[in-house]
Amino acid sequence: MGCKFIVACCHILRQCSRRIHNRASKQFAEEVLKAHNDYRKKHGVPPLKLCKKLNRGAQQYAEELAASRVLKHSSESANGKCGENLAWASYDQPGKDVADRWYSEIKNYSFQHPGFSSGTGHFTAMVWKSTKKMGVGKASASDGSTFVVARYDPPGNVVNPGYYEENVLPPRK
Repeated sequence: MGCKFIVACCHILRQCSRRIHNRASKQFAEEVLKAHNDYRKKHGVPPLKLCKKLNRGAQQYAEELAASRVLKHSSESANGKCGENLAWASYDQPGKDVADRWYSEIKNYSFQHPGFSSGTGHFTAMVWKSTKKMGVGKASASDGSTFVVARYDPPGNVVNPGYYEENVLPPRK
């Protein structure tokens, strides 16, 4: 009887732990989404919506990054299946801080000479006008550092003539 009770307690604790983790993940994703949409509003582009499928993929990839402790873009991003922003910090990073860091690349972007550069890709992905949905994942590594993955659909940062002019609008005054 004692073993059955312990097994039952472990099962209940595992279920509670999953629910707490899922609630925290959803709260984090909503915080990142809100920051994105606040910035997108400044640029006069439509708000993004969270997508469960993108959330699942972003969470799974964040967990892979945390396990390997290597920050690199996914094959889905490299193949153009989704846009992707990544972040790493040695501490538990709040969602707004992650979005603020990505958006801060606006200082390096030239609206007079629009286009892709490695120093502005996070910013341009955030405000890309034709992007409609996003997903967010966050995972902690064994050393306490955190990895954040944001995925975008349709992906931005498309290097075709006129695409940056059409999709990366200057902030409204």
